[in-house]
This record gives sequence, C-alpha cells and structure tokens, in this order.
Amino acid sequence: MKIGIIGAGNIGGNLTRRLTALGHEVTVANSRGPQSLAALAEETGATAVTAAEAARGAQVVVVTVPLKNVPDLPSGLFAGAAEGFTVIDTGNYYPQQRDGRIDAIEDDGLTESRWTERQLGHPVIKAFNGTYAEDLLSKPRPQGDPERIALPVAGDDAAAKQVVRALIDELGFDSVDSGGIDESWRQQPDTPVYGLRGGVDEVVEALAAASPERPAAFRA
Repeated sequence: MKIGIIGAGNIGGNLTRRLTALGHEVTVANSRGPQSLAALAEETGATAVTAAEAARGAQVVVVTVPLKNVPDLPSGLFAGAAEGFTVIDTGNYYPQQRDGRIDAIEDDGLTESRWTERQLGHPVIKAFNGTYAEDLLSKPRPQGDPERIALPVAGDDAAAKQVVRALIDELGFDSVDSGGIDESWRQQPDTPVYGLRGGVDEVVEALAAASPERPAAFRA
C-alpha cells in the first residue's frame, strides 16, 4: 500500500519506521522540508517529500501535525491521491499547552477531529491520538496475544474505518470502533481511554465511561 505521512514527529516518525518495515511504500513530509528528513529516509527507506507531494498516489494519508498547524497545510493537499483514499487524523487539541484557542471547538462544540476534517476538506478517521509513540515500536503483539493493546478508532466512513482498522491489526494491535467523528470526544485528551494500554474489553469500558465535558486543563 502507498501511504503518505504528513508530520514526522514522534508518532509520524515511528509510523514511518513500522510501515516501511511491513513493506508499505511510504512518503514522509514535515514543515522543514525533505532535507531535514534525510536521516529518517536513510534509516527506513521511506521517501522524503514536501507536504504538497506527500499524498500523491497515496491510498492512506496520515495527518499528524499540531492542531494549530492544520490550517497552514498546503492547499490542494490531497491532489493526486489515489481514488477512495483514506485520511487518518492523529491530532489532539492542547489549547493551554500548544495550540491556543480554537473558537469552533471551544464555543461551537466541534470535536477536534470534526474541526480538522473541515480544515482539510475531506473526511478523517481518528486514530493513534492517544497512543504512546514508543508503543508503536515496542508493543506490537500477534492476534490473540493476551497482552495485545487495543486502539480506539472513530470516523463516519465505514469503508475508510475498516482500512484503518486493518492497518492497525497489521501493526500488531487490536482496535475498537468508537463511533462517528462527532463521538470522537470519547478518545480526546484526559478521557479514560487516552493513553490506556489495555485490551478490547478495557477500551470498550473506558469509551463508555467518558464524559462529553472537556476537562478544564484542556480548555482555553
């Protein structure tokens, strides 16, 4: 599968490492340009490109940049992507720590991924947002392993969600359907599932226990 990764921080970098190791054709981009990704490209065999080029021909595009930077991504970001491509959003809203106030989230009650979806102009599947980056390298387990971690996955497009869940399975994790994008508050920062290293049953319970009230530490 051809996969474009936009953002080469902890999650983006480790997804690049794992997905290339699994045999996928990966292009990776960041805000500083391809030359800054030379070491990652040499290590993994991924192709370093500009953000505007990352989605070309891609069947899956992973957007893993700070929320405040989403509106600054190039226009026509998905031009040339494969037909029926899927977009994965790994983002979180950290208003006090990083992103500043986003009125549509604070005042209009949009989930952070619904806001991201509107900025991108394409539906997204929310995944990996509460995953520890190091777990992508150290915690994969085969199907049926009692220590296999499950990850919540939210989205409105059933086919795209299945693509993402299949990719998560290939990476060595189980997944749990956490509902549509308007329900993705269940996996936002400071919810019970956020950062949970648990199996399917634990993730299901944590999602059910979530409150739609955004905690004070994650409001502007």
